[in-house]
Amino acid sequence: MRIYLLGIAGTGMGSFAGLLRAAGHEVAGSDENVYPPMSDKLKEWGIQVYTPYSADNLKRADIDLAVVGNVIRAENVEAKAVRRRGIPQMSFPEALEELFLQTRHSVVVAGTHGKTTTTSLLAQVLHHAGRDPSLLVGGVPLNFNEGFRLGKGDHFVIEGDEYDTAYFDKGPKFLHYRPRTAVFTGAEFDHADIYRDTAHYESAFEKFMALLPADGYLAACSSFQNWKRLAGFAKCKIESYSAAVDADWRAEWITLGPAGASFEIQFRGRPEIRVALPAAGRHNVENALGVYAACRALGLKPDEIADGFRSFRGVRRRQELRGEVGGIAVIDDFAHHPTAVRETIAAVKAQYPGRRLLAVFEPRSNTAMRKIHQEEYAHAFAGAAEAIISQPTAIAKVPENERVDARQMVQDIAAAGTPARWMESPDAIVAALAREAKTGDVVLAMSNGSFGGLHDKLLKALEARR
Repeated sequence: MRIYLLGIAGTGMGSFAGLLRAAGHEVAGSDENVYPPMSDKLKEWGIQVYTPYSADNLKRADIDLAVVGNVIRAENVEAKAVRRRGIPQMSFPEALEELFLQTRHSVVVAGTHGKTTTTSLLAQVLHHAGRDPSLLVGGVPLNFNEGFRLGKGDHFVIEGDEYDTAYFDKGPKFLHYRPRTAVFTGAEFDHADIYRDTAHYESAFEKFMALLPADGYLAACSSFQNWKRLAGFAKCKIESYSAAVDADWRAEWITLGPAGASFEIQFRGRPEIRVALPAAGRHNVENALGVYAACRALGLKPDEIADGFRSFRGVRRRQELRGEVGGIAVIDDFAHHPTAVRETIAAVKAQYPGRRLLAVFEPRSNTAMRKIHQEEYAHAFAGAAEAIISQPTAIAKVPENERVDARQMVQDIAAAGTPARWMESPDAIVAALAREAKTGDVVLAMSNGSFGGLHDKLLKALEARR
């Protein structure tokens, strides 16, 4: 089939393009901004990319199906041309369902936090156990070096995103994923640009749970108070997991350190196995518990899962060490929700014991730029020696009365006991840290975007300082 993707250079759409190509389809597409690393990947996969958007692009591509990304609006010139020419169109989740999920056992990871890491770990455990799963995830697992994998096994492991699907389908993406086995990492209000409030946000998960068949399976994180109500919409077998509160699956005797985490897994109070995970932080212990529960339900033995855990290499942009110059480590992380910021700081402190941690944060996501979590950020930086908050560069797109106040955030963080300062831009932060950082420091830079290239710029500046 000849398939054309509108919005091909995004992380999810680019990976889907690669998956389609691996399945033998002829693939091309277009985007407004095409830059590395996705531009390099698309070229490597032999996929033609047109830029900018133009109706003429469609004339150059013989198209059986147009796949429309959720960044595309109805007035996009190519979207209008697709409709005008009567080219069959689908959203990316709809095409994934139609072309890949009809005949496979869909294993979906859903929730506000930890989806990418949990999905990547789950796929690696199944792969290491010889199950040869397929995979589609919104990140780059280092075990596979791609956000997709086309396996010959029965299982298709998917990161279940609750964001909207397309301009012609405003429902959440994961409603297309035919979940049979699911891991639910918990729900806290997010995506304030498309969900009105907590009840509206949670309604997406209610619908997702209802999709699970009676002979399916759900592992649900019980560390969040709303878990039981949301999981209750599932009619299948449900088991809870937690590293913090009572649950069917529990992590006990947890040790966190530079090598990652080790802990004992118990099922309803009975010790089952002790495992080692080369990923830091209590939140990753909990992610691993959800994976363990799901994999046991899929028929894996405890030793098989433990071996898979040990083989896990992590995910790009999740506590990723970008470099160390003059004894100053620079770490990149995707954290943007206050819960994720707090857990990431705790995890990095455990990885680098005794070292001064400088937490640099850009409130860039559509939720972080809004004042919804303004007060929660005050306590999210506990444990850092200092918090440096960058003025969000895209805040102008948020209505003025809804915007987070980055300067007020700094005052609140300082009042909660962590020294903090506001800085106008990533370049200003680089200049300050290049002057002030000392041997032994760990700079943790958190943003769900590129953060203006801060990581590479800082490493270069530190190198020049030497």
